[in-house]
Amino acid sequence: MLILISDANILIDIEDGNLTPVIFRLPYEIAVPDILFELELEKRHRHLLEAGLKVRSLTAESIKKTESLTQQYPRPSMMDHSALALAFQERCPLLTGDKDLRAVAKKEGVEVHGTIWIIEQLLDQELIQRAQAKDSFDAMRVKGSRLPWGDVEKILDKRELVGVPK
Repeated sequence: MLILISDANILIDIEDGNLTPVIFRLPYEIAVPDILFELELEKRHRHLLEAGLKVRSLTAESIKKTESLTQQYPRPSMMDHSALALAFQERCPLLTGDKDLRAVAKKEGVEVHGTIWIIEQLLDQELIQRAQAKDSFDAMRVKGSRLPWGDVEKILDKRELVGVPK
């Protein structure tokens, strides 16, 4: 099973979009670094563990990688760098919507996906339908998510046209 390492903002988007019950039905293990969970998610989002979120520990080498990334790229937070270091450690993609973290991950050669990609996966796996995707995006927008809304509209338009005669 492919592992995906997430930062906190992706999981919060998913919660804001009322998709927590279905995201963990995807054929991926979604995990976060233990330190990120403890400092950013445990208080208000502990229920994600019951839903299927995994918490993984950083090795000593990955902790050093986190520190190195934080010194080299001051823009994303140390917690964001811990997610990137865990993606390095597990040799797997990173889930983030943070533009600075996306840029660092790409520069460092780590595959990156975001909230829109997750929703496309849910649609492709037929875990949700287009109407639910639209409702989820609308809920995220209302709660202040900073998605690229033009891309969201393109995805929804593309999904609406599938199967429609020319």
